[in-house]
Amino acid sequence: MEKNSTMIPLTTDVPNKKETVCIFGTGDFARSLGHKMMQCGYSIVFGSRGAQTSSLIPEGATVLSHAEAAETSGVIILAVHRTHYSFLENLREVLRGKVLVDVSNNLKINQYPESNAEYLAQLLPGSKVVKAFNTVSAWALQSGALDASRQVFVCGDDSKSKEKVMEIVRSLGLTPLDKGSLLAATEIENYPLQLFPMWKYPIYLSLVLSAFTFFYCVVRDVVYTYAKQQVDRSFLIAISIPNRVCPAVALILLALVYLPGIFAAVLQLYRGTKYRRFPDWLDKWMLCRKQLGLVALAYAFLHVLYTLVIPIRGYVRWRWNSYVIAQVLNNKTEPLNNERAWMSDSYVSLGILGFFLFVLLGITSLPSVSNSVNWREFRFVQSYLGYLTLVLCTAHTLVYGGKRFLNAGTYPWCLPSVYILSLIIPCIVLAMKFFLIFPCIDRPLTDIRQGWERTPKGISQTNSSHCRSAV
Repeated sequence: MEKNSTMIPLTTDVPNKKETVCIFGTGDFARSLGHKMMQCGYSIVFGSRGAQTSSLIPEGATVLSHAEAAETSGVIILAVHRTHYSFLENLREVLRGKVLVDVSNNLKINQYPESNAEYLAQLLPGSKVVKAFNTVSAWALQSGALDASRQVFVCGDDSKSKEKVMEIVRSLGLTPLDKGSLLAATEIENYPLQLFPMWKYPIYLSLVLSAFTFFYCVVRDVVYTYAKQQVDRSFLIAISIPNRVCPAVALILLALVYLPGIFAAVLQLYRGTKYRRFPDWLDKWMLCRKQLGLVALAYAFLHVLYTLVIPIRGYVRWRWNSYVIAQVLNNKTEPLNNERAWMSDSYVSLGILGFFLFVLLGITSLPSVSNSVNWREFRFVQSYLGYLTLVLCTAHTLVYGGKRFLNAGTYPWCLPSVYILSLIIPCIVLAMKFFLIFPCIDRPLTDIRQGWERTPKGISQTNSSHCRSAV
């Protein structure tokens, strides 16, 4: 057999080198970005006020003056603060036609009238300004972004320049997200300065509810007992009272996840259209429903942990030992109460099922899981199973109370138990949802959400014109 003379080698001696990229600045972020880009095959030239090599500069990189460094590349990454942009005016001709990537951030939200990128575009009208990399930290670049967000927001007015920057982002193992024109730069620059923007209200609400229910229980179970019976039951503050606070707050927050959807449905039915904005308070409420649910799940987890330690508590063991000794001294064994046994087992069973579905809701809200299901599957879990979770948790609380709410002795100082207070909002939500699923209400609501309007704009405008002509 003849040997094939056109064999393709498995390796090549030609290095996989990409284009040269210039970075203005030698700070922590500039050095980290330069080091990362060099690992990915780019040649890096740093532009600095002092054109001397420092031991902090990545090995293999070149340090030149700003003017000399800008001549070496068509892409310049500007890693300096806005207060130092003045030196760029002397480089206006050198930077003309080049892609200028602004990575700067501010110290506070809306610090300037315009974004840094827009200001840069006004300062250098001949350059093609692109906003990128400001949401990535130097630490994330050094650690390979394994434990940080891989998303990089990119915006710019020139599509070719923006695509060129997005290609650099992809080559670094990051995920570019096109946010549109340079008008989006303000939003991108404000993003790193926000501290849990969607979590603020759910956390504040949960803390307020926790504080209220905690002090309510202390007054009802500790202060009242000491004032009326001179009995110190302050030890309940450690486990018993938190184990009442956690399930109450979890149930209320879970109900608050679905209450704004009820309000939105009622508002759409009243207006007869979906093409009008909700009030700001309702819009913000609906946007933070996921965070409300996850905070509620955290409280449910605490409730489970507190419940599991009940058998090892000293107070519980003392009560059980006293109960057994009392039966021995009286030589009498109380018979099993079937009704109480049924209530106890039902209460525990409903709690287990409710908590299981609660955890399932939390898992499906994770981006890695929600991205793997289609919209119908996600809606089925979050809506139908969500309401089933609310039903089971509400039933769990109702069965726990049993007939005790009919006993006047359970209302010290006319204060009802916390579990009774926690049932108010869930019962309201379930009652309103029950009426919304009636066909006579659900059918027009579905039509409205599919685009039907009670008074379409064209018809209303025609009628108004007829009225004016008649007048």
